[in-house]
Parts: sequence; structure tokens; C-alpha cells
Amino acid sequence: MSLRFAALADDVTGATDLAGSWRRRGLRTAVIFGEPTADDLEFAKSMDAVVFALKIRSIDSDEASEAAKRVGAALAPLTEVQVYDKYCSTFDSTPGGNIGPIADALATALDAERAVVVPSMPANGRTVYQGHLFVHDQLLSESPMRNHPLNPMRDSSIVRLLQAQTSRQVGMVPLSVVREGAEALRQALDSRQSRGDFYIVVDAVDTSDLEVISAATADDRLVTGGSGLALGTPAASVEPEPLRAMDGRKVILAGSASTATRRQVSEGEAAYASRTIDPVRATEDPRALAAELIAWADQEWARSPDRPVLIHSDAESLGGRAPTRAQAEGIERTMAELARRAFASGVRQFLVAGGETSGSVIAALGVDRLELGEEVDPGVSWALGRIRPRETETASHCNLLLKSGNFGNDDLFTTAWEAL
Repeated sequence: MSLRFAALADDVTGATDLAGSWRRRGLRTAVIFGEPTADDLEFAKSMDAVVFALKIRSIDSDEASEAAKRVGAALAPLTEVQVYDKYCSTFDSTPGGNIGPIADALATALDAERAVVVPSMPANGRTVYQGHLFVHDQLLSESPMRNHPLNPMRDSSIVRLLQAQTSRQVGMVPLSVVREGAEALRQALDSRQSRGDFYIVVDAVDTSDLEVISAATADDRLVTGGSGLALGTPAASVEPEPLRAMDGRKVILAGSASTATRRQVSEGEAAYASRTIDPVRATEDPRALAAELIAWADQEWARSPDRPVLIHSDAESLGGRAPTRAQAEGIERTMAELARRAFASGVRQFLVAGGETSGSVIAALGVDRLELGEEVDPGVSWALGRIRPRETETASHCNLLLKSGNFGNDDLFTTAWEAL
């Protein structure tokens, strides 16, 4: 068995983000959607790292905890494998949220003795100093995340945020200790653990800090964090095979309304034929709207077979307001129907923006596994997706780039295709 790391990610784009970090270190990495089956675990043993992607970030916390408990139980027999609990690098979870309950469930199932808490991802401007999370040069509580429609972040202290979600004691190790090296950090973690701390928030402001934390926790059964901690993993000695690119049409499906995605949409609209999803129509009849949009896309693909088309949610029609829950659900149903119809029309390369949109597209296509390629931007990678075969069929494949809303450079929609 070559498997070294197994992770539970609480959403789809978080899973590909983490997998991309391991792939960047030269590890053969796959994402598996859903809770581990016996077949999944057997496949995982052929990889260096595997991420199990569940959509449990925003569901009921008891439900999320039960799912994490089942994943932990499935991974418990793999005693030589380090388990990674992956959550968002902006720690977007309210006091009643799921980060603590998920971590608690995994810790219990794995009989873990402690777990570091490392949301830092310096390449994307997420850093922790004195236990406080920064987004670029702003405290989390002063960043745009303070007005997040589902999880408004009004506190920057990771210790306080996590302590509100768990009965286990939460402590902190400052950057000054991390800068003393792995042995000093390991001793500090042992000391905090002996004082009763189970979760230990560790400062990190650049990649070298993540390397120190990774070395200090190499023997820990459970670690928790954003995808940045995986960048501290020692690089593999042999590079994985290049990702296979599938021939076919190209589409961009952007459901995120984040600032980064809006900038990417703006550049994409200047380069490609594009259409918007009216949230009102999406709520009333998503199937009819999707059929109309794919009919338009078919005409564009017929004229320019090698160029992608862009279909995105229409934030302008809402006057800058967040969509209602019904409208958001309608947009995701439309995106799912678009993905199904696009595949039937010959699309084999999908660039998808937004965590919820990515989850909808994956479910609609029936993708059960992804093998990761090299990163395009920090936290953003192309992948080869296997579409779950029916009993009388062999598996088919497509390429997918699943992008968290806030990730990627402004020109991602135009440059990503060359990388593939």
C-alpha cells in the first residue's frame, strides 16, 4: 500500500483544492465523491493521497457529525495513514456550525490524541498570526467575509471560533515557536496537550511555516486545516504521469457571486460568447431555461468548435443583493441540468466556479472519482473525472476544473484551457 494521506473535505471545491496541494508536491492524488466504500478504499491504496469529498459544510451539524463519524470509522483500520480534516481557509462557520462537530467525530473515530488547527494558505492570502485569521492584509472580521450571506464572519480569533463549536479545549502556539523549527514546535504541542488542549491553533504566515508544522505533526493521527498545510508535505521523488486531456467541447459554468469570480466572468465575457441565468426564471422552470441555453450554446459550438462558451448566474438582475434561498436553489438546479445537457452535446471539458455549483455539476454528471493534474492557479487544478458506469456500460471520462468562488486569477477563464 502506498497511501500516506486520507482526507475528509466538507465540500467539493475544498476537496479539489486540497488534492491540488498534494499533487503540487508530486503525490499521486485522487478525489472520491461520497463516503468511502470497500471499492473506494481498495482504489485509494494505489494512490499516495486521497480526499473524500462530502457536501456537509452547511448542513445540519448533527447530520454532518454522523457523516464524519462514518468516514472516520472507514479510515480507522488504515493505521499508518494520516487523516486530514479539510475545511475552508476562511473558517466560514458560525458558532452553531460544523467545523468543530466534524473534527470531533473524526477524532473520536480515530482515537486521536490531539489535532493542530491550520487554516493558513499564504498563497491565497490566508494567514494566521497570534491565533487570528487574516485575509490578505485584513482581519477576517474586517474582510468581505464579514458579510457572507450564510456564514458572516464577525470574529477573527480561530481559538474563539472553534471553542464555540466543541467541548474539547482549544489552545494556541504562536509564530515565534514555529520559527524555532519542527522539534521546538513538537515540544510545544506536547506541552499544550499535557495541559489539556486537544485542538491547537498554530500560526503560519508563509509556506516555510507550513513545512515546519508538517514536519512537527508527521506522526500525528489527525490534522485539521485548509489546503495550505498539505503544501508543507515533503515532495515526492517521482513526478506523477501528466493528466489526460479529453477531446470535446468546452464550457464555463459560473454560479458563484464572489468578487473573484465576478472579475473572471468579466474577462470571460470579453473573450467568449456568454449568457446569463436569470434567477427568477431559474426558480420557475430550470429545465426549460437550461434547454434554451444549451440550444444557444450548440449554435456557438457549431461556429467555433474549439472555443468555450460561458454561462453564469446574473448578479446584476438582483441589484447586487444575494439571491434568496429559492433563487439559489433554482440556479443550482439549472446548472445541474446544463451540465447534463452539455455532456450530451459533446462537452468534455468543464470549468466550474463555485462550491455549490461544483457539487451540483458533479452530481448531475455522475462523477465518482477525480485524478488531479498540476495546479493552474493556487488551489485550482484540472482533473480527469470518471463518470460512474451503469451495469451494462464502461466508464466514460471528462476534464473538470472545480474552482472555489474566491480562488483564481482574474484571467483564469481564458488561460486555464492552455494549461489543460
